[in-house]
Amino acid sequence: MPKGAHLNLIVTFTVSVSLFGLLTTSIFALYPPTTLENYLWRKPLIGSIFTLICISGIIATFFPDKCSETFFSKKTEKPAISRAKNSNFDHGSITIRGHHPNCGRFSAHVIHKGEHALCAACTGLRLGAFAALAGAVLYFFVGWEFEQAVFSAVLVGQMGILLGFVQFKFKGYIRLVVNAFFVFASLLILVGVDSFAGNIFIDSYLIVLIVFWLFTRIVISRWDHWRICRECRLYCELKEG
Repeated sequence: MPKGAHLNLIVTFTVSVSLFGLLTTSIFALYPPTTLENYLWRKPLIGSIFTLICISGIIATFFPDKCSETFFSKKTEKPAISRAKNSNFDHGSITIRGHHPNCGRFSAHVIHKGEHALCAACTGLRLGAFAALAGAVLYFFVGWEFEQAVFSAVLVGQMGILLGFVQFKFKGYIRLVVNAFFVFASLLILVGVDSFAGNIFIDSYLIVLIVFWLFTRIVISRWDHWRICRECRLYCELKEG
C-alpha cells in the first residue's frame, strides 16, 4: 500500500474512533448510572493515573522526536527525502528551529521568543498539561467540587478536543492556545462526566479515551508534516517533529 494511502487510512480510523468516543461522553453525561459508587479510592486512583498522563506528556514535549518514534518508524518520518535527492536546491542552509526545518513551510508551526524559536504545538501542549495537572490535583485530591454547569464543561471539553484535531489549521500563538486548550479539555470532560456518573468503569474508559485522543492528535500531526514535506522539492535529511 502506498505510504500516503496508509497514512490516510490510519488518520481516518483514529479520527473515527475518537469522534465515537466524544459521542459516548455526551451519553454518559446525559444518562449517568442511577447509582453512584462511593468508593473512597476511586477519585485518588483516577486522579493519580491522570496526573501520570500529564507528567508523561510534559516530559514528551521536551523530546517530541523520541515520542514520535514510539509510534512511527523512521521511514514514515521522512516522507519526501528520497524523492527530492536529485533536486538542485541548496540544502546546506536548512536547519532545525523549534524542532522543525526552517525551510519556510513550517513557519506556522513555530513561535519566536527573542532569538529563540519554539514549537507552538509542543509549548501549548506543555502549558495545557500543567494547567490540567493543577486542576486534577484540586478535583481529585483537594476535594474541590464541580457542581455548577457540569454538562457545559463537558461540551466545552468536547469542543477543545475537536479543535485539537484541526490545530494544524492555525498559526503561531493561536496554535499554541488551541493545543493548550486541547489538553485542558480532556480534564473538563473527565471531571464533568465523573461529577455526573461517579463510576470507576466509566472513569477508566475515559482515561483510555484520553490517551487515544492524544494518540490521534499525534497521528494527525504526523500526517500534516508528511503532507507538507510531500509537496516540497527541497532536499532535506532532517527528521520532522
